[in-house]
Amino acid sequence: MDCLEDSSSSRRPIIIASNRGPVTFHTDENGDLKFQRASGGLVTALTGMARQIDATWISCGSTAEDKLWSNGSIPLAEEESQINIRFLAPPEEAYFGFYNVISNPLLWFLQHSMWDLPHAPVISKETWSAWNTGYTVINRIFAEAIIQQLFTIASTPLVMLQDYHLYLVANYIRQKLPPRSRPTVLHFIHIPWPGPEYWGLLPPAMRLAILEGLCAVDLLGFQTHDDALNFIRTCESYLPRASVNYKRRRIWYRNHATYARDFPISIDVDAIKKMALSSEVSEYESEICDMTGSRKMILRIDRIEPSKNIVRGFQAFEEMLEIYPEHREDVIFLALLVPSRLEVEEYRDYLDVLMAAAGKVNAKYGSPDWEPVRIVVGENYPKAIAALKNYDVLLVNAIADGMNLVAKEGPIVNQNQGVLILSERAGARQQLESGSIVISPCDIYATAEAIHQALKMPLEQRRDNSEKLRWLIEREDINDWLCKQLDAVSELNL
Repeated sequence: MDCLEDSSSSRRPIIIASNRGPVTFHTDENGDLKFQRASGGLVTALTGMARQIDATWISCGSTAEDKLWSNGSIPLAEEESQINIRFLAPPEEAYFGFYNVISNPLLWFLQHSMWDLPHAPVISKETWSAWNTGYTVINRIFAEAIIQQLFTIASTPLVMLQDYHLYLVANYIRQKLPPRSRPTVLHFIHIPWPGPEYWGLLPPAMRLAILEGLCAVDLLGFQTHDDALNFIRTCESYLPRASVNYKRRRIWYRNHATYARDFPISIDVDAIKKMALSSEVSEYESEICDMTGSRKMILRIDRIEPSKNIVRGFQAFEEMLEIYPEHREDVIFLALLVPSRLEVEEYRDYLDVLMAAAGKVNAKYGSPDWEPVRIVVGENYPKAIAALKNYDVLLVNAIADGMNLVAKEGPIVNQNQGVLILSERAGARQQLESGSIVISPCDIYATAEAIHQALKMPLEQRRDNSEKLRWLIEREDINDWLCKQLDAVSELNL
C-alpha cells in the first residue's frame, strides 16, 4: 500500500470504530477460544493499514466469547503484525433499540428511499424510546470508548468511523474534549445519502442530531459524488446557521469545517483472484455447470432485502421470455440469495414475494427439462465466486445501493466475457457505466430488453466491455479507496 509510505497522515495512529468488528471469537470443540476473521474488502484494507501502524478497532461484540475476551491484540496475516481489538458489551435492550428499531429499519429504509409513505414510517412512542435509550446511548458508549483510547496514545490519531450506526459519535467526542485534544475524525458512509426532501420526513430533533453529529466530522466520505452533494444540500436545508460551499464541498458549522468527498469503495482484487483459483471454488464450479448445463446463465447475487429489487429482476426475465421466445429453454436465471435481517418484518415479507415471482415464471414457461429460475438461499462465498466465474449476464438492478461490490467482483473473475447490466441507482455506476448496460431499476421493459441485448451481444463487444471493467476495477481497488482518504487528510491539513 504505497500511500502508507508517502503520506504523513498514514503514519499517525488510527482508531477504527464500527458496529461489527474485524473478527469474531468462538469456542472450539476442545473448549479453546479461537477467532475467525471477517470477510470483505473493508476488513482487508483497514487491517492491511494496521500492519504498518498502531491501530485499534472498536466494535460491539457479536458473540458471548467476544464480550468475554473484551480487549487485546490479535495477529494479522503476518505473524509479527498485531491489531488491538476492543469489544464493547452494551446493554442488550439499548442495543436492540439502536440496531433493530433505529439503524434498521428506520435509517436504512430512509437512506435507500424505500419507505412506503402512505403507510411508513410510523414514528411512535416506541421509536422515540429506541432513539433516546438505544441509538443515542450506543453512540455515547462508542464515543467514551474512543476517548479512553485517545488517552493511551501520545500523538494525535485518526479516528475512522464507519457507516450509519455511528452518526452521533463525532459530536459527542467534540463535546467532551477541548479543541487541542480532539483527534482528526473521518466518517465513511457505506449506503446512499438521499436528497433533503427525503430527510424532511424524519422528525426534526432526530434529523438535527444526525446532521450535527456528521458536521463534527473533519472528512466525511460517501460512495458517489451525488451522495456528497445531497449531504451538503441537506445541511443547507435543515441545519440552521450552517454555511455551505459547493465548490469546496465544505460545510462550516459552529466554527468547524466538514469536507464532503466521494471515495467509491472497492474490492480486494488480489484476494478475490486468489480465491477464484482455489480448489473449493473449482468444486462449486462443477455444481454450477451441472445446474446450468449448456444453457447461458443470467446471474444475480444479493442479500434478501427490498432495496435489491429482486422481484423486478424476475419480472423483467419473464417479460424477456415473452417478447423473445427464442431464449426459452436456452437460458437459466440463477439467483444466489443471502438471508438478511429476517428479524425485520419487511425483509421476511419480501422473501415470500420474491419466491412467488420466481414461481410464476417457472409455472408459466418451465418444462420437465427446464426450470427457468433457480433460487439458492444461503451464504456461501466460494459458491458465489464459482457462479461469478461462469455467468453470461450479471444483473445488478438495485433500487438504491451504496456501491454493490458484486458488480466489481464479477468482472474480475468472470471467464465468459460476461455482460454487466447495472442499475443507474447503484453506486458502482459512477465508475463502471462505460463498460455496462445501464438500466432504470423500475423499468422492467427496459431491463428485459437489456437482458436480450446482453445475451445477443457480439463476442468482440463483450470482450471490450469486460476488459474495460477489469481495468477500471483493478486501477481503483480497496487499497486505492483507503489511500484517497489518507491523501485527502494530508491535502486538507486535517
